[in-house]
Amino acid sequence: MRIIAGSARGQTIETLKGTGTRPTTDRVRESVFSILQPRLQEARVLDLFAGSGVMGLEALSRGAARAVLADRSPACVRLIRKNADRLGFAGRCTVVRGDYRTVIRKLQGGARFDVVFLDPPYGSGALPEALDGLFSRGILAEGAVVACEHGVDTVIEDDAQTRYAACDRRRYGSTGYTFVTAR
Repeated sequence: MRIIAGSARGQTIETLKGTGTRPTTDRVRESVFSILQPRLQEARVLDLFAGSGVMGLEALSRGAARAVLADRSPACVRLIRKNADRLGFAGRCTVVRGDYRTVIRKLQGGARFDVVFLDPPYGSGALPEALDGLFSRGILAEGAVVACEHGVDTVIEDDAQTRYAACDRRRYGSTGYTFVTAR
């Protein structure tokens, strides 16, 4: 896996062996970051199910000011720290170990994020709860976008309480992406 563009372009990052994580492919990342690029300069980024950290690290490479990368797996947290150090992003990146619910609660009252990546395990049911937590806990900046990766059979519904709505939906083979913003 490699960083596609920006200051760390072409540098490789390590991923975990096996099927415990599903790193976002280069093709999908390129498309997602083409959509998000205008929002990245000096952005504060949250990668909530970070895995190898590739989405948050790519955002830093492309001009984001700071990133918080969180994962519940100790092995993923070690790997993210190693990748951030190797790319020279350790000073602009905070790595947090914890379940998404805990991380969202801890972030409440702190910095607000401009771009958030959500890529929970497909079929886990975590996506709606994570979206609810992000939009109800006051951790999103005005105009923030949440980029949600999911299986193509998943549909992210607009929030019934009118807090958020899908503003763009994309399909890349068996991977779906929904971009969500506040209403």
